[in-house]
Amino acid sequence: MDLSLADARRIGGGDINEAYAVTLPDGRRAFVKTRPGALPGEYATEAAGLRWLDASGAVRVPEVLDADDRHLVLEWLPDGPTDAEELGRALAALHRSGAPAFGALPPGAPGPFRIGPLELGAAPSDDWPSFYAQQRLVPLLPRAGLTTAGRRAVEAVCERVADLAGPPEPPARLHGDLWSGNVHAGHLIDPAAHGGHREVDLAMLRLFGTPSHPPERFLAAYEEVAPLAPGHEDRVALYQLLPLLVHAVLFGGGYAARAERAARRYAG
Repeated sequence: MDLSLADARRIGGGDINEAYAVTLPDGRRAFVKTRPGALPGEYATEAAGLRWLDASGAVRVPEVLDADDRHLVLEWLPDGPTDAEELGRALAALHRSGAPAFGALPPGAPGPFRIGPLELGAAPSDDWPSFYAQQRLVPLLPRAGLTTAGRRAVEAVCERVADLAGPPEPPARLHGDLWSGNVHAGHLIDPAAHGGHREVDLAMLRLFGTPSHPPERFLAAYEEVAPLAPGHEDRVALYQLLPLLVHAVLFGGGYAARAERAARRYAG
């Protein structure tokens, strides 16, 4: 798409990319995500993720209008409420739509797997506990700014992860970056879509506040469609460890200390 940002209006759109509201030649409004130095395949991978989530028939996402290495162009979503129960049932149906393996990328995604600008392992696996430890947590440790004790706590979690991760489950189709800011007017936006454990999406959604009040309505509706395994409440902090480490790498601040506290709960 031949798109000029000359008369575009800059809007709030996240901590990493620049976001613009534009009017297309045919009169439609659109949302454009861009930034200098965006990585090759980054926006195409996000576009493939949106299409994969949409293909589940379970959730609402913005239509992809264009994607290349310069920008991602999406349909404009007006503001509006998000119904907690509708979101819970939709997310459960999305997770149940499945994925070929843990770490599987959406069809057509050039990859590699990224959360924002962070590249993480994406070698598909049938073993969730080892995948979570070795392809998600361990690669973040050198850059997360943890204390020596904090790093040892995360390493201890990785050693015990087979006993901590919960009963075996098939790979779920994950949004992958599901904090409350990525739920807009009942739509899921800004995914890092892949195959993973559904409790990761649920744990992250609780980390920064669910987009529903009270949050119990959301979880009850989710379990109407896809009941959670016993002990899931005890694993919330275990699966929040991933987004906390990601935020520690990207933003620093108090995220390293929060990750350390989460890890100590499971370090033994």
